[in-house]
Formats: sequence, structure tokens, C-alpha cells
Amino acid sequence: MASVQDQLEIKFRLTDGSDIGPKNFPAATSVATLKESILAQWPKEKDNGPRTVKDVKLISAGKILENNRTVGECRSPLCDIPGGVTTMHVVVQPPSVDKAEKKATTQPKQNKCVCVIL
Repeated sequence: MASVQDQLEIKFRLTDGSDIGPKNFPAATSVATLKESILAQWPKEKDNGPRTVKDVKLISAGKILENNRTVGECRSPLCDIPGGVTTMHVVVQPPSVDKAEKKATTQPKQNKCVCVIL
């Protein structure tokens, strides 16, 4: 059974200043699992929500967290207060447009010729 020190209370701050959480997570929880939790709890009334885990970036103590790391590995000893709530900032990246799709949607360049007689 995990001790209280192996649990972290985390809340997620969205770009508009609203929060998701706080919720307790074991220190062994991966960052990808945190992102999945954010996707599941994302407010439905907000526009431009993330569609996949790849659309979400988590920032803690000024560092972007990698999906393959655990919460315990990302913990900053200077910022975390025992028994306190850790705030992680959530940034949603708009889905990238594939280059093939981008070329298909752009209009072909039209050569325009202009003559000026002075």
C-alpha cells in the first residue's frame, strides 16, 4: 500500500484560469496518464479542447513534462510543499495540418502581370 508521501495532489490550470481538480495521483503515475485524465475531465462547454494526448502539454516548475516520465521524477524539491497542492499548467496545441492537406487547401498561385505606362 502506498504511503501518503507517495501520493501527490495535483490540480491542472487551464489557459483561461479555470482549474481541473485537485485530484490525488500516485508518484508512479506517468505524465501520459495525467494527460488522459485531463482529456476525460475536460469541460465540455470549452471550445478548442484537446482531441488526443499529443495535443496536451503539461508544464510544471517551468518545464514541459515528457509523456514517458513519472510524476515522481518530475517533482521539483523547491516547489513542492509536503501536503500541498501542485499546480500544473495545461497548454493545448492545435492539431497540426499535414503538409499534403495544406497543399490541397491552398489555392494555386496565379501569375499576375501589371503594366504601368508613365
